[in-house]
Amino acid sequence: MSLATDRGKAAGDTPTLYKQIRLDIERRILTGEWPPGHRIPFEHQLMTRYGCSRMTVSKALSELAQADLIERRRRAGTFVRRPTFLSAVLTIPDIRAEITALGRVYGYQLIRRTRRTANAADRERLGVRKTGQVIAISCRHSADNVPFAIEDRLIDLDAVPEAAKADFASEPPGTWLLHHVPWTEAEHAISAIVADNPTAKALDIAAGAPCLVIDRHTWRSARTLTAVRLVYPGESHKLIARFKGG
Repeated sequence: MSLATDRGKAAGDTPTLYKQIRLDIERRILTGEWPPGHRIPFEHQLMTRYGCSRMTVSKALSELAQADLIERRRRAGTFVRRPTFLSAVLTIPDIRAEITALGRVYGYQLIRRTRRTANAADRERLGVRKTGQVIAISCRHSADNVPFAIEDRLIDLDAVPEAAKADFASEPPGTWLLHHVPWTEAEHAISAIVADNPTAKALDIAAGAPCLVIDRHTWRSARTLTAVRLVYPGESHKLIARFKGG
């Protein structure tokens, strides 16, 4: 199936076509359709499949290689990289999709979006020694007009430069990241707090009420992409995990 409308014409390639190709290949890799060691179709085959120029295909493959999802071997071809650690074993939920799946009406409010030069606290939170610019985002998610969670997120622009142009006023950052940025490893830290006055006001709960907190870091190889803290009203949320013995 071609993603281009003007097959075979380099002049017809749209600026975002290479991103569509990258995301399609990335999806095949992360879902296991193309497992580690799988040979990626040759460039001329991808050109035919997507109806685009060699330059467009090459740009998509270059980004996938930079993300450590594929490796390009001279004269041998391009292959899905064999990971040196477990990858894609942790599901990162999309809050918007979760709420919609419950049959409830999703709502989103961007409270604050700030782009700045990374300070010491930012670097410590991201777990990096050096970085340039970051985007700090505060937002609120709701279900049927009732506060569902508040989000405090930091995105490293050195690792995710395309985030600088993302419209987080209309699209939640978590949703945007899941659809645009490949990741290979994530970590959840789960804790509980009592709501201080700002948290209580944002979640429309009483000060001192219990809250569930999830702190998550997401990496691509050894590079932190984003750090996020999600705070949920404790009385209306719980975590359930089911395991089977060997």
